[in-house]
Amino acid sequence: MRLLILAIGRMKQSPERDLFRHFKDRIAWDISVREIEEKKRLPPAQLNAREAELLRAAIPDGARTVALDSNGRALTSPDFANRLGKWRDEADHPVVFLIGGANGLEPSLVKQADLALSFGAVTWPHMLMRGLLVEQIYRAQQILAGHPYHR
Repeated sequence: MRLLILAIGRMKQSPERDLFRHFKDRIAWDISVREIEEKKRLPPAQLNAREAELLRAAIPDGARTVALDSNGRALTSPDFANRLGKWRDEADHPVVFLIGGANGLEPSLVKQADLALSFGAVTWPHMLMRGLLVEQIYRAQQILAGHPYHR
């Protein structure tokens, strides 16, 4: 299974980066991260639109897309694992996770995604979302393998 995380912003040395690496290194699936940022200082609405444009351009053809958005569906870990397992078994298309910047993802990008996924009604810092996401991907991998990590 090929997974790609497209994330707005550059992650610097931090506890969030350590958390991200801790779980990313435990994932057996092919997983990569591409950090995207707009260097120009733009008003928030223009920046959000520009980030959406950059994210769209980075999505490989035929990929399944998962937009991380607080208004998305809240799945249980087993449900998330089952969704990834289904996509893994259907075809050899990458699964792309989209993480927005400080202003979140542009709404049309969320609407176009195969899945809008919420990690709860609270707002999480976008750099922390990377660590939360890879932990859930690792958990999904372990659930699908029948490993007791989830229990």
